[in-house]
Amino acid sequence: MKRSDFRLFHRLRVRWAEVDAQKIVFNGHYLMYVDTAIADYWRAIGMPYPDALEHHGGDLYVKKASLEYHASARYDDVLDVGLRCSRIGNSSMVFEAGIFRQDELLITGELVYVYADPNTQTSMRVPQELRDTISDFEAGKPMFQVRVGGWDELGADAQLVRTEVFVQEQGIPAEMEWDDADRGCLHAVAYNRFGMALATGRMLEHVPGVAKIGRMAVRRTMRGSGVGRAVLDALMQAARERGYREALLHAQTSAAGFYARAGFTARGPEFEEAGIAHRSMRKELPRRGGGPLD
Repeated sequence: MKRSDFRLFHRLRVRWAEVDAQKIVFNGHYLMYVDTAIADYWRAIGMPYPDALEHHGGDLYVKKASLEYHASARYDDVLDVGLRCSRIGNSSMVFEAGIFRQDELLITGELVYVYADPNTQTSMRVPQELRDTISDFEAGKPMFQVRVGGWDELGADAQLVRTEVFVQEQGIPAEMEWDDADRGCLHAVAYNRFGMALATGRMLEHVPGVAKIGRMAVRRTMRGSGVGRAVLDALMQAARERGYREALLHAQTSAAGFYARAGFTARGPEFEEAGIAHRSMRKELPRRGGGPLD
């Protein structure tokens, strides 16, 4: 088993609480590392867990978990946990794991899950949509689709994501979240293979030549998957196509790093909107042909 066998890696750093008296990682923690990587796998295939499984009426239960130890990890080591789905049976799914320190393979593991009815815990056939999604991910196919359009087309799904993120999670009053501008904006919504809305954003004209991007929201369990960047890229591409020379946005300060990685630069002092600290950020939009979203 080698690193190139895996498409997905979860990176972690060994904490002091995870080492034993021999100053190496206690054997049981490796299974926790693999289980944590499973959450990244669901994110990578665009499946907010557990909502996406509930959509099909089932859930996954661990039937078997095994580890083989080849070498030890120590305090403060940086580890990469590789994960792949190697087989899907009628009601079972087998995941193989490799825990690496750089290129050195420390641990191999296997997790066997059974897809079952959560009410009776009796096994069910793995839904075909889930089978196809996992197979396509392992084959390197894209997991998200971003649609761009008006409020009449995308408003219901954009509203669902924004309500979950801004109103329910961040506590912004609903009357502050919704405004008349929505009907005149261009909206972008990212969907997974099951048609579930995962992230959204909108764009309107700030002043001639300058587009304003706002209401960027990603469902909590999908953050870090790249779906937010896909929405942002779709809006910036739409701005270029409409001839805007610059994009402006008001970034929540905690998300400023995300926008900086997309090429936005902060300007001016921090300010408050809806009780949350923000920074004004801008990016020039040179006209060029669009490429695929990452």
